Amino acid sequence: MTDENTKKKFLYLNRKAPFGTIYALESLEVVLIGAAFEQDVSLAFIDDGVFQLMNNQDATAAGMKNFSKIYRALGDYEVRKLYVEKESLDLRGLTVGDLMPVTYEDEDENYEEKPSIRVVDRAEMAKLIAGHDVILSF
Repeated sequence: MTDENTKKKFLYLNRKAPFGTIYALESLEVVLIGAAFEQDVSLAFIDDGVFQLMNNQDATAAGMKNFSKIYRALGDYEVRKLYVEKESLDLRGLTVGDLMPVTYEDEDENYEEKPSIRVVDRAEMAKLIAGHDVILSF
């Protein structure tokens, strides 16, 4: 097993809308694979990527399967760090209330459910990106 202090930090940067291309689904699949191999995984959502976390998505018009509910299971894979850029939300007329609830159970606090999504401004997002060892952009 890898020591927590020596693990590389992976950031999956999601920039595309959830439907119409394969980028969002591919990112989610790679995140789940990384988590299965105990990588230190974080996700960032910027630009149209913020639409990936929209609540009550309907993929019917795109002719694709709706995979958005998988985001809610990320906590079960120890994926607990989801960052959404505030400016991207604002430019698209969205608020945190438009996003689906993504939570995890904190075993250190009696399995209390806690939110995984954290809204950050553009400057903080830049610091997050710089603080990761590996960035995969989708």
